[in-house]
Amino acid sequence: MKKILITGGAGFIGSHVVRRFVNNYPDYQIVNLDKLTYAGNLANLTDVENRPNYRFVKIDITDAQAINELFAEENFDAVVHLAAESHVDRSIVDPTAFVMTNVIGTVNLLNAAREYWKNDYKQKRFYHISTDEVYGALGETGMFTETTAYDPHSPYSASKASSDHFVRAYHDTYGMDCVISNCSNNYGSHHFPEKLIPLAINNIKNNKPVPVYGKGENVRDWLWVEDHARAIDVIFHQAKTGQTYNIGGHNEWKNIDLIHLLCKIMDKKLGRKDGESAQLITFVTDRAGHDLRYAIDSTKLQKELNWVPSLQFEEGLEKTVDWYLANEEWLNNVTSGNYQSYYEKQYKNR
Repeated sequence: MKKILITGGAGFIGSHVVRRFVNNYPDYQIVNLDKLTYAGNLANLTDVENRPNYRFVKIDITDAQAINELFAEENFDAVVHLAAESHVDRSIVDPTAFVMTNVIGTVNLLNAAREYWKNDYKQKRFYHISTDEVYGALGETGMFTETTAYDPHSPYSASKASSDHFVRAYHDTYGMDCVISNCSNNYGSHHFPEKLIPLAINNIKNNKPVPVYGKGENVRDWLWVEDHARAIDVIFHQAKTGQTYNIGGHNEWKNIDLIHLLCKIMDKKLGRKDGESAQLITFVTDRAGHDLRYAIDSTKLQKELNWVPSLQFEEGLEKTVDWYLANEEWLNNVTSGNYQSYYEKQYKNR
C-alpha cells in the first residue's frame, strides 16, 4: 500500500485531487495535510472523510518540527504539494505570509523528504503544483511553454517562482525525484468565493454589484478543476523525474466577456429577464501590477502523457453555476465572518 501526503487537500484544487486519489486508488493511503485557513474547508470532503484509506492532519507547513514528526510517523512514498497562499490581492497586502507559506513551507517539506527518503530517492516522488503566473504576462499573441523564462510580477507569483526553483534545485543537487506542473486559472465547485467566478455567482445571486477590475480587458486561460485533478493524476503516475508540465484549458477569455456569459447563465437559472444580471457589473480600480494576459501551451502534456481537457468552457461554467446554486449552505458558511471583513476592505471606495 502506497502512502501519499497531499498538502492543501482541504482547499479548492486540493480537495478535488484528494477525492480523486481516495476514490480511484483504494490501495493508496491518502494523508491530507491542511492548515485550514480561510480557504481550507473540510466540508469540501464530507463525501470521503470516513473512507478507510483517508486521514486528515491539521498542520502548518511553516512548522518544520511538525512536518518532520509527520514524515517520521508515516513513512510517505510520495508528496503531492498543493498547499499555498494563492490570492494575488492578499499577497499585495501581506507579502510576508506568502513567503512563509509558499517558500519556507515548501523548503520544509523538501527538507523532510530529503531526510527521510535519503536512502531510497528513486522509489519516492515529490510533485509540486505551481501556477502560470510565474511566467509573467503575455502580449496579444504567444503562449507560455515549459521553457518560458520566469518573470513574476506580484508577491504571489514571486513566491511561487521561488518555490519552483527550490524544487528543481533539490532534484539537481540531491537527486530527489521531483516533478512540477504549472496550471492556468481553475474554475469549478468548492472554489472559495473571493476569486472571480464564484464571487460573481454569489453576488449575482444576491443582487450585489459584481466588481470587475479596470475595464475587464485582462485575459485568462480557464481550466476546469476536475480536468486539472485528472492531469495531476496522470503526471504523478507517468511523468519522468525532473520534468515540468504546463496544464491549460486552451480556453482564453477576457474577464468582461466571461462575466457577461456568466450573467446570461445566471439569468436563465434564476428566471430573470435577459440582461438583468449584467446591470450588476461594476468596474473598480485596477489591481496593482495586474498582468494583461496569460495563455498556457499544454502541448507537451498532451503529446507525452495523452491528457486533453474534457469540457468546453460554456458547459463547465454551467456545471459550476449549478453546483453553487445547489449548495447554498456551503456558500453561506464560507462567506460569513472573516470573508465579509476582507470583502468590504478589498472593494470599498473603489
